[in-house]
Amino acid sequence: MEASSTSWAVLVLAWLAIMLFLSKIAPFKHRHRQKSPPGPKPWPIIGNLNLLGSLPHQSLHKLSQQFGPVMQLKFGSFPVVVASSPEMAKQVLKTHDQIFASRPLNAAGKYTSFNFCNLLWAPYGPYLQQCRKICLSELLSSKRLESSEYIRFEERHDFVSRLCALSGKPVQVNDHLSRLNFSIMSRMVLGKKYFSESQLETSNMTFKQFREMFNEWMLLNSVLNIGDWIPWIEFLDLQGYVKRMRALAKKFDRFFDHVFDEHMASREGVEQFVPKDMVDFLLELADDPRVEVKLTYDQVKGLTQDLLVGGTDTSVVTMEWAMSELLKQPHLIIKAREELDRIIGKDRWVEEKDIAQLPYIDAIMKETMRKHPVAAMLPPHLALEDCDIAGYHISKGTRVVINTWSIGRDPSIWDAPEEFRPERFIEKAIDVKGQDFTLLPFGSGRRMCPGYSLGLRLTMATLANMIHGFEWKLSDNMKPEDLSMEEAYGLATTRKFPLVVVMKPRLPYHLY
Repeated sequence: MEASSTSWAVLVLAWLAIMLFLSKIAPFKHRHRQKSPPGPKPWPIIGNLNLLGSLPHQSLHKLSQQFGPVMQLKFGSFPVVVASSPEMAKQVLKTHDQIFASRPLNAAGKYTSFNFCNLLWAPYGPYLQQCRKICLSELLSSKRLESSEYIRFEERHDFVSRLCALSGKPVQVNDHLSRLNFSIMSRMVLGKKYFSESQLETSNMTFKQFREMFNEWMLLNSVLNIGDWIPWIEFLDLQGYVKRMRALAKKFDRFFDHVFDEHMASREGVEQFVPKDMVDFLLELADDPRVEVKLTYDQVKGLTQDLLVGGTDTSVVTMEWAMSELLKQPHLIIKAREELDRIIGKDRWVEEKDIAQLPYIDAIMKETMRKHPVAAMLPPHLALEDCDIAGYHISKGTRVVINTWSIGRDPSIWDAPEEFRPERFIEKAIDVKGQDFTLLPFGSGRRMCPGYSLGLRLTMATLANMIHGFEWKLSDNMKPEDLSMEEAYGLATTRKFPLVVVMKPRLPYHLY
């Protein structure tokens, strides 16, 4: 019996030895045939998560200088490919666009975006395609943007009036830019402002509460939630993010239910109702049996959330960075003002129709988007099938990110990339609408931001009027060279320390 047991043990050990030998041989041949991109060796369980610092885009930029413009890491249980050059970005966003058109599933998309119903996290398919079509041909079409220009004009005037009233006092720039953009988007999307701006007004929430709700959304959609990367510990919610996401989801649900109830009440008993705002249009579409993909109310909420978020924080961040760079180099403000005084004059404000005649303002905006991309890394793409990029094998299920921050600092593309030099965009024309892969502020391809046209209108007209209407200086007599330009990472890469300035009007008083 003992001899028999020993024989079995020997056979089992021999079998294990053979299997171990084969496992060493077979993967080697497989890897030789299908070479993965280079990258750092991962640790068990956590992979390469230990290599990400507080500014992941900068951490990955440094790694790309070691491993090249396409590299592979492992975050927890999943392979992640990082593209850090225009050519590699083009491979992902154009050459193999359909393969990388989807998004990975994550907690933020599930809990804060009505179960993946917004454009940011929706998986690729008929619903996403229809939503993009609705945005591009209806909600954000040139015709609709022109018809709503009066809203942006009125709110910009209120904005400069508020700044004028604060002349000579320290002002936190992003506070006022946020109020401006939330006011514009609330009126365009919801039909009115759904927040109170003073104690005399009554509303379901104050502007502060409204802004905090959206700031929490931006934060929770950018955190590194460990459960997304190591699924078998997801249920533990170790960082408490899922709990916060669920709480935020309830707030958005209550808010949109209130908005939709008001809109549906205004339609009752009205024959041939004409939509007055974007929510009216979406609710009408949800009740239309002829649409290709039937919209649910959760999907209408997701799209409405997209429109509000996309039209506010992203352009606020860009304008704050632009003003920061201009205050670091005051001679650039003088140069921009010379253009404005020559083209616009001192007896009126800049309008959206004037932007095409202001090449230096355009150059300032493009240079800001290069050096301070709002999305330092584009939201992750998901490989729907195996493919090859630059001779490397990318497996189905791989997460792929484009490091736009790294592309904007590539010395082979940009001369002196660490310097803020708007003149570089006067010297050569570069498109920002997804066709030139050296500058991708709105992404490109099937996942490109459909609101790019509105975003450009918001940022360009507002920035131009800020320069045109006011003299600017840093608060507390701070010297330009002392202004910190540190970043804080998120879905939008913001300033670590808010920009505080002092300004005074420079145009005739009656214009304010």
